[in-house]
Amino acid sequence: MRAIKTNTLTGQLLRITAIAAASLLGNAAQAAVPGITGGTGATAAFALAASAAHITQPDGATVYSWGYGCSAQPAGSAPAAIPLPITGCPTMQIPGPTLIVTEGQTVTVTLTNNLPAAAGRTSMLFPGFNVTASGTAGPLTSEAASAGGIATYTFTATTPGTHSYYSGTQGDLQVEMGLYGAIVVLPAAIPANCTTGLAASNVAAEVAHGEDDFRLAAAAYNHSSACYDREYLFQFSEMDPKIHRAAEEIATCTSGTCPTTMDSVATEPYLPGYYMINGRSMPDDMDPVYAVQYPHQPYNGNPHMHPGEMTLLRIVGQGRWQHPFHEHGNHVRVLARDGNLLLAPAATPGPTTPLAGPLLFTTTTTPGQTIDGLFQWTGKGLNWDVFGHSDGTPTASATCTSDANGYNTGNPAAANYYEWCGDHNKPLENKPFGDVGSGGPMTLPDANIMVNGPWYAGSPYLGGDATGRAVGPTPIAPSGTVGNSPSDEAGFAYMWHSHNEREITTNNIFPGGMLMMMLVDPRAYSIDESK
Repeated sequence: MRAIKTNTLTGQLLRITAIAAASLLGNAAQAAVPGITGGTGATAAFALAASAAHITQPDGATVYSWGYGCSAQPAGSAPAAIPLPITGCPTMQIPGPTLIVTEGQTVTVTLTNNLPAAAGRTSMLFPGFNVTASGTAGPLTSEAASAGGIATYTFTATTPGTHSYYSGTQGDLQVEMGLYGAIVVLPAAIPANCTTGLAASNVAAEVAHGEDDFRLAAAAYNHSSACYDREYLFQFSEMDPKIHRAAEEIATCTSGTCPTTMDSVATEPYLPGYYMINGRSMPDDMDPVYAVQYPHQPYNGNPHMHPGEMTLLRIVGQGRWQHPFHEHGNHVRVLARDGNLLLAPAATPGPTTPLAGPLLFTTTTTPGQTIDGLFQWTGKGLNWDVFGHSDGTPTASATCTSDANGYNTGNPAAANYYEWCGDHNKPLENKPFGDVGSGGPMTLPDANIMVNGPWYAGSPYLGGDATGRAVGPTPIAPSGTVGNSPSDEAGFAYMWHSHNEREITTNNIFPGGMLMMMLVDPRAYSIDESK
């Protein structure tokens, strides 16, 4: 799929028709980084199990899989604004529970092997940490016994950032079957600038518009450039249903001469049919987190942000293949890989050493590797007023007072908070309706013409009243529905997806797979990550 960046007006206008998707997705849940915690003191303890269950795919298939889950309920969950469901932490899920700890904590993971007897031993690896293991084998993989056995892994969370964990036994089968997950290590120290100034202003803007703070922390690392306002975790994996069927046949065999091991399961040639983000394929990945219809796939992938928010992307490559993840709307500034900050050369690196990570058009998700990156959408450079000059009401024009960086940040309660003032009052439409100025270069299509599609929003503007401002008194789509309700979500929609075209299908049917929508909404629209 050809990527269209927003550094040109043409690129943005070509995507205006995708506002239709925002109408469909306005009530969908967002993603944040929900997970479990193991305690708030010097230690964090998790009781996990490797178990079997079935997961679902959008084509109606149920796929036999293995995954990690909680063998005992955790000490807590995070972020605080997204509690675990009443049923608690699932006993099996894909990906496994996201383990949220703090730098310096001693982490203990107790693993119980509840896999079918034929699966044999299993284990856990924690790349990047010095692990002490106890069990029935060597100190590296310390495998649990094949039937109800237990292994314990202990390490110190020495490195902040995003990390992966996965099976260390027969990885071509066990990781494929779903034995993987993520660890988020929060920094022990938060730079002062991440809780004052502009960072505090954004929190004030959220409060002014009725939003909770869904972050795990105010910074991803103890670094002055690691502040962020919103965060999401994306784990990329693929699945070959042939392998899963073969494993299920052995696990459920009750007649004849049943295999006693999984050695006969062929993992090559490898032909994935399903491509998943956080254990779900599109459109399932845009359903709510902890949705009851996905008891073993609790995490979603549906990024949502306001203009100007610095968004932290935690990206993990799981499975066996690389997946080129493309984030429309801007490039991603790589902050760290595998928990290692990418800093400019310095005699003594510190919290103010300049970042040296590249700006990436596509973040390639290498198996086992993690990337922490920063993404921001501001509208800067589009050369037209994306806020439609309005303060949120059809008759009142907003003011835009530039800060030192050129953005309107003086009043966090303003509907056009973080507007790029250089484009304020620059009209887009040649013949506009409402409070959108006049004399612009573009003639937008009529929202009431069927050729635009029944879900065309009719507005290139951010704001709860965007539809009315753009199309005047008759904002009724041809289907008889209002594309964007004047009192509801009215943002921009961007595709975030794999750049391998086959990977945005589900069993070769488009759309599906590694695909989701990123929504940019005005401050007047409250983003609730908990639903």
